[in-house]
Amino acid sequence: METFAKRLRQYVRVLGLSDSEAARRAGLSERRFHNYLAATREPDLATLVRICQSLGTTPDVLLGFDQDDTNPSTSAVVVSISQALKSAPRATLELAADLLGTLLRHSRITASDR
Repeated sequence: METFAKRLRQYVRVLGLSDSEAARRAGLSERRFHNYLAATREPDLATLVRICQSLGTTPDVLLGFDQDDTNPSTSAVVVSISQALKSAPRATLELAADLLGTLLRHSRITASDR
């Protein structure tokens, strides 16, 4: 369960949550949530699903079965961006898309210059 604890910690940090806020969102006591973070306890299936729903991820990601994601914090960053954009007005979403496109083009140019 070390993988679960590591990925859970990464998700909580990347999403900018305190441990107590993450526990509250999952409907867990801080102590119980800390046991999962410390890899001293394993969640049952229902608790695992609640944790995943509260963090916007899947059990595969937190348990390390997502073979396509070699950097577990990448998924957490994508979830964080997605959650931030959920309530944004259309004009903001369009601006964010344009800015992201510019950043990606710039990073490709910079990488090819190396």
